Amino acid sequence: MGDYKSSSTPTHEGEQHLIAAARHIMQALRSSSFLTDDLRKTLSDLESHLSAIAAITESKTEEFSEFEKRLKSAEEKVFSWESNDQIMIWDSGPVEASNYLKSIDEIQTLIQNFTSLSVDEYGKHKELFYRADSVLQLAMSRLEEELIHILVRYEQYLEPEYMSFRLSGADIVYDESFDSVEEESIEEASQRNRYSNESDDYYVVDLVQPLAIPHLKSIAKAMFASNYGYEFCHSFINTRKYALDEYLVVLGVQIFSIEDVLKMEWTSLNLEIKKWSWIMKIIIRVYLASEKRLCEQILAEFGSVSSFCFLDISKATMACLLNFGEAIAMGSRRPEKLFSLLDMYEVLADLLLDIDALFMEETGSFMRIEFHELMKSLGNLAKTTFLEFGNAIATSNTSSNPFSGGGIHPLTRYVMNYIKTLTEYGRTLNFLINDQCIEDSNQALELEDRQGIEDSFSSAFYPTAHHLLSITSTLKSSLDSRSKLYKDAALQHVFLMNNIHYMVQKVKSSKLMFFFGDEWIREHIAKVQQHATSYERATWSSVLSLLRDDNQWSHSFSKASFRERCRAFSIAFEEVYKSQTGWSIPDLELREGLQISTAQNVIQAYRTFVGRISGNISDKDVKYTVDDLEKYLFHLFEGSPRSLHHAFIRRR
Repeated sequence: MGDYKSSSTPTHEGEQHLIAAARHIMQALRSSSFLTDDLRKTLSDLESHLSAIAAITESKTEEFSEFEKRLKSAEEKVFSWESNDQIMIWDSGPVEASNYLKSIDEIQTLIQNFTSLSVDEYGKHKELFYRADSVLQLAMSRLEEELIHILVRYEQYLEPEYMSFRLSGADIVYDESFDSVEEESIEEASQRNRYSNESDDYYVVDLVQPLAIPHLKSIAKAMFASNYGYEFCHSFINTRKYALDEYLVVLGVQIFSIEDVLKMEWTSLNLEIKKWSWIMKIIIRVYLASEKRLCEQILAEFGSVSSFCFLDISKATMACLLNFGEAIAMGSRRPEKLFSLLDMYEVLADLLLDIDALFMEETGSFMRIEFHELMKSLGNLAKTTFLEFGNAIATSNTSSNPFSGGGIHPLTRYVMNYIKTLTEYGRTLNFLINDQCIEDSNQALELEDRQGIEDSFSSAFYPTAHHLLSITSTLKSSLDSRSKLYKDAALQHVFLMNNIHYMVQKVKSSKLMFFFGDEWIREHIAKVQQHATSYERATWSSVLSLLRDDNQWSHSFSKASFRERCRAFSIAFEEVYKSQTGWSIPDLELREGLQISTAQNVIQAYRTFVGRISGNISDKDVKYTVDDLEKYLFHLFEGSPRSLHHAFIRRR
């Protein structure tokens, strides 16, 4: 009894010894002849109580034995797979997987029911509890391995169109001298840069084969039920992160620091921007949307766990992509960057609703905020760059030498093709000019609603049209200044005629006509004609005056005077021919129009003059026939200087 009392909690064996000792004492007392009736009744009650205690003790003994038996069975199942770690459970078929999960359920049940047993902190009961918990830990570790194996084995790769980037088209290259601009590259660039494999058909795909989803869900259910949800999420997130990192490598994503981006040459940077724009759509609309669905398919029943896992999987990739955009937004405001800035802005505006849907929970609010802020920064930079383009034209280098041949100046080609390309962004530009601050996705919806306005090219596009007109006005002022570099007034008019005609043609043949309007076109067509007329007057007035009678030769009608007038006209014509065959009118229709107009005036005057003097001098005194003259006039403005002196020598 002393030993029993010294123990704070009775053991199962101690209870049995106590009951046996009590019954032995009672048996000895019953054999005594001195028992009273009251004492006999007390002993009888004590006997009944001891019997009840014995029954309870026996029941606990049986329950403990059953507990140990069930634990041993589940334990053997778990240990059997530990000794066979080269084969994965779920690869062995659904029966094996189901049996393993049943063993885990059994262990969970035993642990939960363990409190119904008498627990001796230093006895066998506690030992079994720790044993069950140890087996459960071992099973959970195995489930983590199975989880990773299933995710890797059944991973699916995206379709080919989401795997590689191909770029087509050229870019407008800005140069302060504007001398390096080629027409061919500009014409290509004026077709808005597009990606040859870009498609608007983005859809959610299965990143893991559908047949594996039930397996993953069963593992998740078992681990969360065992309070191993953190371990499940840790393995799941790391495995899916690795899959995303692999895909980024396939896409050719490179991680650049802000310093790297700011120092990068424009050609390389422009390519990286185009890759970024393409990758943003693929990652957000395809990969992350698919990743979010995968998380929900497996973890939807565990509350916010799905959102937590998705955010952890995606945040590093999103940070990398957004950091590149932020570095671009910190760059300089140079004209050649505008189209890429607008492309980036439009990509982000197009993805606003997708981002808000992917990160709608409070835990993802920081991602939404960073995305919106980047779009705002890029929009502000694009707006400022656009509004300052006119200043870039006005301050562009003006050579002290005139542009050879009076043709279309590279500045004109550059500016007109630049603004022609800008019309493709008219809706976005108009929105940025009107609403610099983009604060929420409702404004992105407003931007989308303006598609109908652009289609009708209504007065709502006045802000963009106003700035485009301002740019062309600055261009015309620059051309006027450059025309004054020519010493020959006629060449000044040819230069202005060429360049204004080029501007008109660009406006008429593109969306610029909707921004500039018919009145602008009519006004500048008239200016082209004015310069053509001024050219004819500046070039041919003095030459044709030699053929008229109201000049210094009119007092004399001798053969000598007629010969001298023919000679003076021939010399003057040859000088014009020599210089103006080297002048350039690149547009065939414009060139032929001016040649025809010039020929009509010159040939008519020359034919009249030759007819009038034909009876006074011989044919050999007339250096050029009417047909010769007409033929030579159509050599003008072809950009290749010629000489007519050899013709006179042959006739002599």
